[in-house]
Amino acid sequence: MEPALTSLLAASIAFVGTHFALSHPLRAPLVRAIGETGFMLLYSLVAFATLGWMVLAFRAAPAGDLGGATGEIGWIIATVLTLPALVLLFGAFWKNPAMPAPGADALAASREPTGAFLTTRHPMMWGFALWAIAHIVLWWDWRTVILAGAVLVLALVGAHLQDRKKAALMGEGWAAWEARTSYWPRLSQLPRAGGMLWLTAIVGWLVFTWVHISSAGVPAGIWRWLL
Repeated sequence: MEPALTSLLAASIAFVGTHFALSHPLRAPLVRAIGETGFMLLYSLVAFATLGWMVLAFRAAPAGDLGGATGEIGWIIATVLTLPALVLLFGAFWKNPAMPAPGADALAASREPTGAFLTTRHPMMWGFALWAIAHIVLWWDWRTVILAGAVLVLALVGAHLQDRKKAALMGEGWAAWEARTSYWPRLSQLPRAGGMLWLTAIVGWLVFTWVHISSAGVPAGIWRWLL
């Protein structure tokens, strides 16, 4: 493996591994030792440092060495996947009981799922996961596969670990929320996410795929066939 790809792999492992370690087994002892503010500062520094390493290693790694192996079929699948990914991502910010806030446990216990939460109780994580799957399906190059694979592991394992952490913190409130929602996405519920959410996601999808042309040098989304 080329040194740049080895560096990217190491950076990806460091990013995912430190996220899991700091979010779960190391959080409580570190909070006791340096306080909540100190912990958040440490967490942010580690996250930005490992993410920066990933970005630099990704840019240094060779591009296009797999030649877009899945061709047009891969592009169609990737294009279709990225739109619901944005619906889920944007929908995660509306009435999310997993967000730290006063009364979150009561909210989880009492409210019925709406919007993106009809599909999954982890819409943000599954938004990232669908983005990662879309890029892995393309099989564009090794650097993309490594980075997207790291995001996929972080999203899906992170969602499972979040369930365990929230169950410990919120007790019956989270258990009630789990009973009314699903870890795995129920894609048949996506059309019920709401017209405004879908409109926002479509606009975001058009903008992000347009920016992809200049940022990545590759036309993505419908622009691949329109330009």
